[in-house]
Amino acid sequence: MSIPVVDFSAFSLSEQNVSDEQLQKLSRELKTAFTEVGFVFLKNTGIRQEEVDRVLELSKLFFLQPEEEKRPFSRKSFSVNANHGWVSMETERLNPRRPGDLKEAFNVSSFHPDIKWPSGPLKDFQQTQTGFFQHCQELSLRVLRVMALSLGLDPEVFLGAHRLIGTDQNGTTLRTLYYPAVNHDSVKDGQLRCGEHSDYGSITLLFSFSEGLQVRRRSGEFVSAPVVPGAVLINVADLMQRWTSDRFVSVLHRVLVPPAGDSSTRQSLAFFVQPDDEAVISCCDGSNKYPPVTGGGYLNERFNQSYGQS
Repeated sequence: MSIPVVDFSAFSLSEQNVSDEQLQKLSRELKTAFTEVGFVFLKNTGIRQEEVDRVLELSKLFFLQPEEEKRPFSRKSFSVNANHGWVSMETERLNPRRPGDLKEAFNVSSFHPDIKWPSGPLKDFQQTQTGFFQHCQELSLRVLRVMALSLGLDPEVFLGAHRLIGTDQNGTTLRTLYYPAVNHDSVKDGQLRCGEHSDYGSITLLFSFSEGLQVRRRSGEFVSAPVVPGAVLINVADLMQRWTSDRFVSVLHRVLVPPAGDSSTRQSLAFFVQPDDEAVISCCDGSNKYPPVTGGGYLNERFNQSYGQS
């Protein structure tokens, strides 16, 4: 399996006038990637590497703090949005049949005025995360437009269900992820840095510049995803597969524990695009292959699986 690399410069964040011919070319390329592989690397998106690096830098400063400094920002600490905040080591198990994942995360899911943000040395944390969230949102909507065109759909079929991104009526989340060095003497049987899973929503944007991610082929074999400097890795998520009656495929992926003697850490940023909580997702071809679900209802069902045993 080879993950395609697509040049998105014609519809990058800096481009306001994209021609029909350019959109058609992009739609053909994304359709091939998402129907055959489920993943695509997009280069020249308009998101600057310096911005990605700054988000990673501030996130690492947060994660390297003592636990008592991070605990006030824990997930489920904020009444306005239960998913916003810090996720401690082994709290989440993306494969519920395995021990807790060997990673930490910070979920940016809410911009409500009541949300408390890190301060002091991390005084730029909120502004940096917010700006990056907005750029990821804009890129996501452009990708969704091209995806709709690739299936011969009115773009509003997808875009109309994502109007509330950035509000508490939509579960879209920017996750900064930190995988600390692994103590192999304490690793539990079957434990991974990130268990096998498919993503929950519409699409996911992943910014990662170190190896470790593995993607499952249709044969069932997991293969390592390459690193493409400066590119954004985008994958189809479960609700999009349901929405398109399996035309676009949502693929299992994971992050393994490094081999003994490897003390490296790993960081990544993932932007999980969700339909609005009240948006009803039904098969866009008019079939009944999957029953209708709401964006929020499906998301909560998956959260219960990932956190229910922690």
